[in-house]
Amino acid sequence: MTVPVHGLPSLVHEGLEVAVVPPSASGSRWHVVSSCSSGGRSGDLVALSGVTSLGEAEDLVGRYLLASVADLPADLALHDRERLVGREVVDERGTRGAIAEVLTGPANDVWVVRGPAGEVLLPVIPEVVDNVPDEGAVSVRVPRGLSWEAR
Repeated sequence: MTVPVHGLPSLVHEGLEVAVVPPSASGSRWHVVSSCSSGGRSGDLVALSGVTSLGEAEDLVGRYLLASVADLPADLALHDRERLVGREVVDERGTRGAIAEVLTGPANDVWVVRGPAGEVLLPVIPEVVDNVPDEGAVSVRVPRGLSWEAR
């Protein structure tokens, strides 16, 4: 069973090459995810190449699976709580706020943005936010029907 860390969504999928850290004293550090099924909020049930016995699987408990940056989704920055909370957000009218919280929903994440104009809950979908720059404010489009509410 794998569980995502740091509030990120699960990124494990079939065919993903991963390194187990810290590595076991014997056996390979590198594996390929041979199957993956969602366990819901509790994590994903994952089978790794080269892990053929219950004992070998038990040896992996408490270890981390690392993937190459090139294998991560292009939109990962949209879901990285540690990188997002506190970031400034500006909408198309120039209203500013900061991401106070990232909520994980069944279909998409939601950013709780607070500022002088109040609070707004922004769905993290391409029509609202399409990228997170490395520096500076994150540009968003507040959908019609949503507005900054006074706290």
